[in-house]
Parts: sequence; structure tokens; C-alpha cells
Amino acid sequence: MSQPVNDGNARHAATGTAPGTAAGTGADDARDSQGLQDGPQAREAGEYVPEGGLARTAKILRFLLKYRNAGVFSGLDLDAATAEHGIPPQTEGRPEQFVSDLEALGPTFVKIGQALSTRPDMVPPEYLAALERMQDDVAPVEFPVIRQAVEDALGVRLNKAYATFDETPLGCASLAQVHRATLRDGREVAVKVQRPHAVEQIRADLDALASIADRVDHSTRLGRRMRFGDWVHEFRKTLLAELDYRTEAENLDRFARHFEPYPELTVPAPVWDLTRTRLLTMDLVTGTKVTDISGMRRAEEPLENLAEALMRGYLDQTFVYGEIHADPHPGNLLVTPDGRLAIFDLGMVAHVPPRQRDHLLKLLFAAVDGRGEEVAGEAISMGTRLEDFDEERYMREIGQLVSRYAAHQSGGGGAHMHTLSEGRLVLDLTRIATACGLRTPPELSLLGKTLLSLESVCHALDPEMDVKRIVEDHLDHVMRERLRKSLSPANLAGEMIELHGLLRDAPRKLSDVLSLLADNRMQVRICGFEDSQILEALQKIANRVAAGVVTAALILASALMMRVDAGPQLFGYPAIALVLFLIGAALGITIVLSALFSDRRAKPHEERAPR
Repeated sequence: MSQPVNDGNARHAATGTAPGTAAGTGADDARDSQGLQDGPQAREAGEYVPEGGLARTAKILRFLLKYRNAGVFSGLDLDAATAEHGIPPQTEGRPEQFVSDLEALGPTFVKIGQALSTRPDMVPPEYLAALERMQDDVAPVEFPVIRQAVEDALGVRLNKAYATFDETPLGCASLAQVHRATLRDGREVAVKVQRPHAVEQIRADLDALASIADRVDHSTRLGRRMRFGDWVHEFRKTLLAELDYRTEAENLDRFARHFEPYPELTVPAPVWDLTRTRLLTMDLVTGTKVTDISGMRRAEEPLENLAEALMRGYLDQTFVYGEIHADPHPGNLLVTPDGRLAIFDLGMVAHVPPRQRDHLLKLLFAAVDGRGEEVAGEAISMGTRLEDFDEERYMREIGQLVSRYAAHQSGGGGAHMHTLSEGRLVLDLTRIATACGLRTPPELSLLGKTLLSLESVCHALDPEMDVKRIVEDHLDHVMRERLRKSLSPANLAGEMIELHGLLRDAPRKLSDVLSLLADNRMQVRICGFEDSQILEALQKIANRVAAGVVTAALILASALMMRVDAGPQLFGYPAIALVLFLIGAALGITIVLSALFSDRRAKPHEERAPR
């Protein structure tokens, strides 16, 4: 997940395109760097150079320890969360070094950097800005290796599946590279081929990260607050799903159906007969990147309809269909020669549950309407209140934030309109929430990141576009669409079945309750501590006390027997006394180590709002 990339040439190369042409794949969210290579010869030849598990884990630990005091992964304090965005932080290049080190660790950590760029609640703003500039441009795999990968995936020779297949890739990234090809019927396509052994390296890295995250969550207060293990688990599911190119093909088909009401938008169609888990074939899309459109073309060909259709289409996709495209930045959007906007690189799509969707919609409604208390209330109902949650301060800070947003939006035109946009507002909500002790769901920060990316694209297409007006108008349309879907025959039939079951079972259940009351057999069960847990804790205490008494007795007895000169000697001391002392010391060390490493710490108090 990423933001617009400043280096247009790097982005073109990575998306599998020459300037003005796109393969429709985004070959893997490409971003920069020879530092990803495990050695030029190995990477260029496409060879897999495995790294030992312990060595890899040690390298990851060194990286984490290097940035342990940088504020990354630790969340923000309130002052940092509410700081003005116009003041650049004094970082002396450390965020850029952080990004370089991530890139040097390989493709898994490039993806982690892209994922972290959507988590303003975990990463300070200066590091977010550096992560958004991450690049993933590596040396190409030699064509014989690619040919073998394609033939293994399809089960036929390359010249049987494609009429032509360019040996020179359109673009390369750490997980895949893209080639131009032609089908037997003359249809031009882009073929996205997963690099050999990419999955094996990623699984090994994720296993090491999961082990480290679980240990941090168990042994540190920061881990119990941030839940790194949960984040790694979700990241693992998302990344492994992205590596299955059949999922991306399904996303292309589904987005194309959802965008049918918007003829200005187009999505390349996958070729299902030539798509496998590690191979994706789709239409080749040509066009101009939105950030490369000249002022003359913008004057001759008004593009405001494309910007408006893009914003409306993505709002539908999020709030009507419950899907958030995690990467809608300018590199994944092209203006085609026929005047449409092509959308591709749909590997990372987040799915939002219906109840969470309702909360997000209410929050955005309240935000564009300037109702700060309702915004804070919806955020609280979506999140988890930690033990140090300061609700009063959170409500006050969010109220002030939304008031500033409303004042900015009502202040007329000008550059200041973009300093506090809808996307920036949602991201600031998550920052302030984390600083005040509220853990927000990842969907909230992902929505803010998506809106921010869309706003930058819309501004490139139409600098005078009033995003707030589009969002406010379209939310009414979204509500109508959701109401229409809720009144569909299938939903009404489901509601009628539930109502029928309630009416059928209500008399019997009421009779059961009255019978229990009449027979004085009504019981109310209150759940507290489990008896087994209490007994286990008491037994552990008793064992520790007994072991401590025995240890003390052994050491005391050995000290007394040191005065006895008779009997065998060992190293100049009475042998029995020395043996007793060593046994007592070993028992004491064992008790201390057991208390340090095996005792479970009480989980911090967390409270979720009622559903």
C-alpha cells in the first residue's frame, strides 16, 4: 500500500510500462532500489539463495533494535499527533535510512513498509512520508527462468499459449515481472509472472516476524498495547492472498462490474484460461499517467468528469460493496487515448464487514457535516478502549480537529483547502486516537489513506475540484443504494424468515420461563474467574513457596556444615556441604528464571463498545 511516487520514471519501470504505457498489473507496487537484491548475480539469474533461519531472524532483530527508539511501531504522543502538518520535522535523514534498511531486507519488508504507510497510528509522520516514497525496482530474472515458470504454470509450451511473448520485461519488481505478449487471436495482453521461490522466502520471513511479535506482545507493555502479533497475522493473510494471482483476477472482474455505472472508468479484463496461482494474463492498457498530463491536453480535453467519476466510483466500492482498494495512487491510474481512466494493480483489496461499513459511513457523514462529537463517538464505537484511554481529552481534540476541518472547507478556494482534506482528517483521527489510548480498526486508517490518494489523483486531473462537495453529494447516493439493497427480495426474505422463527418460538420460550419461575428453579449464572484458573494460581504459589523454603534450607544447611572439618573434601570444602550448596543455588536460579520467563502477566484492561 502506498502513496503517489515522486519519481515517475521509476514508477513506469516498475508497473511494467514504458512512459505512456501500462501493463495493467502494476507488477507489484514498485518503488526503488537496488538494495533489495540479495547479490546482483543471484537476483539477475533468478536463483534462490536461501538464508538460514537463525541468521535471518538475527538480521531482522538487528533491524528492529536499531530503530527501537525512533518512534516507529510505538505509536504517537498527543503532541505529535496534533502537530501542524505544514512544519517539516527535523529528522536528519533517519527516515530515509529506515526505508533503505527495509529495502535491503528484501521483498517481504518492502511490503511491510507499504503496509506501514497506511498506519499513522503506529508510524510518525516523517517516517510515513519516507515510506510513501519506497520503491521496489530490481534486476530482471533471465528469460529462460521466466519461460520455465510460465510453462510450468500453464502445462504447455510458451509458443502454444501465446502467439508472441517479449523476452524483455516491461517492468520488474521483487515479487513479479511483467511481459508484453499477444494471444492467438491477436489480442495484446500483459503477463505478470511471479518470481521463482518468492513465496518460500516470504513465508520464512513471516514465520520469523510472527515469532518475534508474539514474544514482544508477551513480554513488553508496548506489545500488549499495540498487538504486533495481530498485525503480523493480518499482514500475513493479506500478503499471501496477494501472491495468489487468481484473487487479483477476481478483483479485476468484480471492480469492472461495480464500475459499470461509470463509463468513464475502465478495468483491464483478465484472461482466465491463461491465469494461474503464479501467473496472471490480462488486457494490455495504454495511456498517460495522470501526473504526466500536459496543461495543453487538460485545456483541450476537460478531465473533471474523470476525477468526479473516480471519487464516486470508489465511494460506492467502499460503502456499497464493502471493498477498499489499498493502492489507488497515480501510478495505478492511466488516462487512455479514448478519454477514459484505466484502473489496475488490484492485488491488495481490503474487505469491510457490513457493521464496520455502517460505522465508517456514519463517521464520514458526521465529519463532512462538521459534527465533531458524533465523529468521536463513532470512532470510539469502532475501536477498543485501552486501560489508559482518556475519553474527555479525545472528545475535545476530535471536536477541535473537525471544527478546523469545517472552517478550512468553508473558507473559499485556495491552497489551504488541501491542508486538511477528508483523507487527512480520517488519518488524524487515528493518530489522536492512538495518542489518547484508543485502538482503532485498520479499516479506518486504510479509508483515510485511500481518500488521501484519491484526492491527490483528482487534484492532478482537476485542480479546481471541490472534493468535499463530491463526497457530501455522493454519500446521499450511497445511502439510497444501501437502502435499495436492504430492500432487495433476498434481504426481505431473510428478515421474514427470522421474524417467522421469532413468532414461532416465542410462546414456547415464554412458557419455559414461566414454568421455571413457578417451580422456583430459575437460576442466574454470573461468570467470574474460572475455578480451574484460581486453583492453578494457588498451586503455583504453593509450589513456589515450598521450593523457596527447600532452597533456603539447603543453603542454610550447607553454610552450617562448612564448619565441619571431618569427612571428604572437595576443592578444599566439605563435599556434602558443597553439594548441598550447589543444589540449593541451582534450585534458586531455576525459580528466578521460571518467574521471569514463564509467568503470565495479566492482560491489560480493554473495553470494546457494545455492538
